Amino acid sequence: MHRRPFLRAAAFAAAALWAGCAAAQGAFPAKPVTLVVPNPPGGLVDTSARILGDTLAKALGQPVVIDNRPGGSGNVAYGFVARAPADGYTLLTSYSAYHVGNPSLSPKLPWTQKDFAPVALITVATNVIAAHPSVPASTLQEFIAYLKKNPGKLSYASQGNGSVSHIGTEMFKSRTGTSMVHIPYRGSGAAIADVLSGQVQVFMTTPPSVMQHVQSGKLKAFAVTGKTRHPGLPNVPTTAEAGLKGFELESWVAIFAPAATPADVVQKLTAGIKQALDAPEAKSRADAAGIEIRYQAPAQLAAMVTGETDFWAKTIKAAGITAD
Repeated sequence: MHRRPFLRAAAFAAAALWAGCAAAQGAFPAKPVTLVVPNPPGGLVDTSARILGDTLAKALGQPVVIDNRPGGSGNVAYGFVARAPADGYTLLTSYSAYHVGNPSLSPKLPWTQKDFAPVALITVATNVIAAHPSVPASTLQEFIAYLKKNPGKLSYASQGNGSVSHIGTEMFKSRTGTSMVHIPYRGSGAAIADVLSGQVQVFMTTPPSVMQHVQSGKLKAFAVTGKTRHPGLPNVPTTAEAGLKGFELESWVAIFAPAATPADVVQKLTAGIKQALDAPEAKSRADAAGIEIRYQAPAQLAAMVTGETDFWAKTIKAAGITAD
């Protein structure tokens, strides 16, 4: 005779437990958020993640952890996030060359662009054509002339096969009819160390890697590849000013989540990122590192990825660039 009250009580308890779990699941974020970085510490991608992480932690009210997972031209980190739970707690700090270049360079990737949901564009950076002081040239035109007279004599560093520094330098070689030997590295840190020592002579990369060394005279900069001069390198001309018109190269960093991440979680993340990037301390740190903060919402980022994937596919094919 007590069975019905017992069943009602059990049903009520189960419903309450389910409601509590649902509420907990909906209260995003309820624990630390991890930004997975496909590069070692240092350089544009890692610096961008750390600039965002500090202020994003305040915006979300939870710690933000930076998890560097370099290797495989970004594929280690991309594959890891593609397989991560789609709950918003594991995010990819994506590098433009890996995201839009790797699909054309390596048809057998452990991930596809469809594995990721766009969250926000966070930073962009021009590139600097930098060289060791031993290179006998003072201007971009003198550098190009030297390369033409000495094909294959100089070597250039890249952040890895398929990176912007790799693809961009191959584009530069194709455009100028010059030749240099490619030496790939696993990120900017090791690359810049060898360029500073003169083991490798040339590095086309983003300002965070070389700006302080150019300012101190340890490296020389022939040009920046943006439309305007870089504020941290006001005496370095643009490629157009230096006589190489039409050659521009920009890198970007964006945040992506695993594809099945709920839309409301993505919305909370992108709103938090926008708030974080608007913080004065984020801008001051970005300015000091030579990085431009440039927020884009998920839809804008998705459209940019589509357009740039097509552009890089054509560029890679035309320049004969391979991942080897």
